[in-house]
Amino acid sequence: MDTKSQFSPAERLHLADLWNRDADEDLVCIDVHQETHDVKTFTFASPEGKRFAFEAGQYFLFDLEVGGEPESRCYSISSSPRRNNAFSVTVKRVAGGKISNWLHDTLTIGSKVKANGPLGHFIRPNAKKYLFLSGGSGITPVMAMVRELADTCEPADVVFLHAGRSPKDLIFRDDLACLAARMKGLRLQFLPETVLGETQWPGLTGRISADYMKLAVPDLAERIVMCCGPAPFMAAARSIAADLGVPPQNYIEESFDAAVIDEVDIPVVEEAVTRTFQVSFAKQARQIDVSGDQTVLSCAKKAGIKLPSSCSNGVCGTCKSKLVSGTVDMNHNGGIRQREIDAGLFLPCCSKPLSDLVIDR
Repeated sequence: MDTKSQFSPAERLHLADLWNRDADEDLVCIDVHQETHDVKTFTFASPEGKRFAFEAGQYFLFDLEVGGEPESRCYSISSSPRRNNAFSVTVKRVAGGKISNWLHDTLTIGSKVKANGPLGHFIRPNAKKYLFLSGGSGITPVMAMVRELADTCEPADVVFLHAGRSPKDLIFRDDLACLAARMKGLRLQFLPETVLGETQWPGLTGRISADYMKLAVPDLAERIVMCCGPAPFMAAARSIAADLGVPPQNYIEESFDAAVIDEVDIPVVEEAVTRTFQVSFAKQARQIDVSGDQTVLSCAKKAGIKLPSSCSNGVCGTCKSKLVSGTVDMNHNGGIRQREIDAGLFLPCCSKPLSDLVIDR
């Protein structure tokens, strides 16, 4: 991303004041806002007053210590990139969720955390007509997009369709209503699954379907679709969009539930025999064999070894681990910093062994 493009010539003189994802990691929480009964927005700033250059749709990888154990989680930015002195992430409390509950119960104004970012490629292409389609807490990256459109007064025809369990679970409902009151090109569609807690709900209820989309977005095939939500929601949206004529290149989605790419059936060229290496997990006292054409994470999962993971392709950094000995071929997508690599950390999800390994897990 060209960070200079977001700033005026005068501002470019001070690019040293920009947050540098390769060097900076400290953040301070400057605001906590209750969005719904189980959703909070946390706003962060740089302690040194640095500004943030990010694209709407990107996320930060937070490195936290919870109960004495290091934990990493990815959260999409929900604020406009045009307000670059700080950024916000919006987090839903999940039943039994270790990190979401810790954030809701522990993180307060003044709390300090470490993070890496911005990361991710869920970026809005230039177009005149969009459908922002979200389910549950998947609203956060597309909310950043509509907020940016409002800040820039960019003319655009936007249908914003958000689905949730009930009216009380519709995140940013009031904020979106305020934006729609002043953005002539923004049209809102809310779709709660039930009317629990708001029996006088004036609109339709249920789940997205082809029939519903024909009514709500009759010109769907003419729009760029930006979709984010739970995996089943996105699978349904993807199928509906294709059936209603949206070209594949115009359907863009974001998810951290990526499949393990090593399990895809790919034709193998018959050449040299692939070597197999012994991989030891020190804390779990386990050893497995991993061939040189497989990732450490995919083989560990098949063997029942517990490793934290999310994206499975080097984006989020959740599986970040200490490599005690050995070497790997790591092809990551931004989920780890160079200084972390220099300190002996690696991402098992996108690393194939080049020797026997000992991992501090």
